[in-house]
Amino acid sequence: MRRLIATMIVLTIAAFAADISGNWKGTAEGPQGALERTFTFKVDGTKLTGETTSQMLGKSTIQDGKIEGDTITFSITANFGGNEMKLNYKGKVTGDTIELTSDIQGQPITWKLKKQ
Repeated sequence: MRRLIATMIVLTIAAFAADISGNWKGTAEGPQGALERTFTFKVDGTKLTGETTSQMLGKSTIQDGKIEGDTITFSITANFGGNEMKLNYKGKVTGDTIELTSDIQGQPITWKLKKQ
């Protein structure tokens, strides 16, 4: 019985998860000025995968991605000046926009994404 209830809860959460599959383009103000990044999201239930690309950090694979309702979380491993670092993202989906926050070397960054 508990397994059935757990399955129903997971299916309910998946049914209400936003479908953000596709290409998104984002901008943020960083310590050195404006930053641009593209995201390609793939959603399977509550699992979020894909990749992201920027001129500064290159291409990275989305890891540990989850989508629950209008909240998304994921991480990437990026090469920054020859050093690999893990960046964590958390965001909220509102229609055709996503607002993400991340942290680069102690500096919080807010990304504003638009569906392409």
